[in-house]
Amino acid sequence: MANTKNSPESQASHNSPRGKEKDTEENVADERRPKLMEVLRHARAQLAELTGMTAENVPSFKQTEDGWLLEVEVVELSRVPDTMSLMATYEVELDLEGQLTGYRRVRRYERGRADTHRPSGR
Repeated sequence: MANTKNSPESQASHNSPRGKEKDTEENVADERRPKLMEVLRHARAQLAELTGMTAENVPSFKQTEDGWLLEVEVVELSRVPDTMSLMATYEVELDLEGQLTGYRRVRRYERGRADTHRPSGR
């Protein structure tokens, strides 16, 4: 049985500039990938710019293969008292760099209303 781990061919391929180039590309991509809080802040700012509404909070988010998927709550219509303000939840999609690629309103409700139709409080 031949030991191929230490053969000249395997040494050459292991130490080749091409292998190091791939590692470097992956490291650069990791360095460019924004941190979680940067993604959340940037998503809120992008949604506000597109809709004209300020994001109140981000009740859920998850990383996906293609980037990020967030739910963002906004005040659609301020009313007095504040508990009667009209709120909306938007589903926001971001790519791996944190750029908004799509959004849609998934829910509209009065701030003071309990959420009874969604399981586990979501």
